[in-house]
Amino acid sequence: MYDQSASATAVAEHVAEHPLHPERLIAQLHWRYATKQFDPTRTIGADDWTALEETLRMTPSSGGLQPWKFITITDPAIRSRLLPASYHQAQVTDASHLVVFAAKTGFSAADVDAHLDQVALVQGTSRAALAPFRTMLLGGIVNAKDEASRDAWARNQVYIALGSFLTSAALLGIDACPMEGFDHAGYDDILGLKAQGFATAVIAAAGYRSATDKYAGAAKVRFPRDRVIAHL
Repeated sequence: MYDQSASATAVAEHVAEHPLHPERLIAQLHWRYATKQFDPTRTIGADDWTALEETLRMTPSSGGLQPWKFITITDPAIRSRLLPASYHQAQVTDASHLVVFAAKTGFSAADVDAHLDQVALVQGTSRAALAPFRTMLLGGIVNAKDEASRDAWARNQVYIALGSFLTSAALLGIDACPMEGFDHAGYDDILGLKAQGFATAVIAAAGYRSATDKYAGAAKVRFPRDRVIAHL
């Protein structure tokens, strides 16, 4: 579906010809809510889900370092095992898809080098040319922070991906529910994340709202613009 060989110019021209109207963006953000009840009989189509996974992959991150992993879970058996660790919240098993947003732990110089190897490969440059960038990344993230601070930094990056996922889902007319109320260590254990060098930061269930979810039509509560937005 996503041809990475397509030129950036061609993609940019396509986007320019088909802009997203501001009114549609705002309408979809008003339409979305943290879905409490999903319709377990409805499944997100393959094309839509591929697009949502691509929004995760394309999420920006500090230094472009991408200190994360996203685990899509559709297997009913695994989701049933995760249910007790989710305090028996039905979204985990009833939604079409469950995404675990995991943050890299113990981020190190090796992770910086892995990213720079990819930069050199994709952009056709040499590692030697990237040496100043490497020095900056090591000095600002790896050497300037202790392990706890680096883990916190990685978790913060994951939340950028969560925001991108929720907005993109809304634009596709797909419901989602971000969730922090679960046993993080339990998830890590069930999914074997610790051995992979990751830790669960947050999860999100995605699918389609149930007709009986009373929260679907509730007025969205937000502070007024002048309280949360300033112009200088």
